[in-house]
Amino acid sequence: NTLRIQECQPSNVLALFDFDGTITSKDSFLEFLRYCFGDFRTGLGLIVMSPIIFGYLLKIIPNYVAKQKLFSYFFRGMPEVVFNELGKAFSDTQLHKMLRPGAMARIEWHKKERHRVVIVSASIESWLASWCEFNGFDLIGTIVQVKEGALSGKFQTPNCYGEEKVKRLKNVFKPCDYRFKYAYGDSQGDSELLELAENSYYKPFRH
Repeated sequence: NTLRIQECQPSNVLALFDFDGTITSKDSFLEFLRYCFGDFRTGLGLIVMSPIIFGYLLKIIPNYVAKQKLFSYFFRGMPEVVFNELGKAFSDTQLHKMLRPGAMARIEWHKKERHRVVIVSASIESWLASWCEFNGFDLIGTIVQVKEGALSGKFQTPNCYGEEKVKRLKNVFKPCDYRFKYAYGDSQGDSELLELAENSYYKPFRH
């Protein structure tokens, strides 16, 4: 299931939020690596993968390729149950430490207005799901591929970035039934999402 729908939210007005950098002040992927492997092993892994990282920064390697290679280096072969347990523990104990107060205040406003809050993120659903469920948010994110009970190192869905965000969103929330009224993002990967909404906000919670 690529979307966790909160049936208690009847509104057809959608407030669409990118997660990393928009709601958070840190990158959740990097923080998840540190949580799972510690600073030393994470740093060592990033050094080993530095050619991929620099290739991405120089726009030689596409975002989705760099991300999957990095993810595969750290998690390929990990049992699915272990990965999901780590994701839930991280979601429950760490995410609140990196939230932007302004973003959470805006989300609270949307909830009071009975708007439906949807997190549309390139991050892996496994470490956002518990936090989203607790707060009553819908979630659309990247899903990992599992084979024979272990992570293959690949993604089951395309990386939820750029045009893929809009594609995944429209697959679930049909434009004839929902209003894409508000969108919040902070990077090039959110451009299509921001263009979709009636009211869009770029890096709105930085002050």
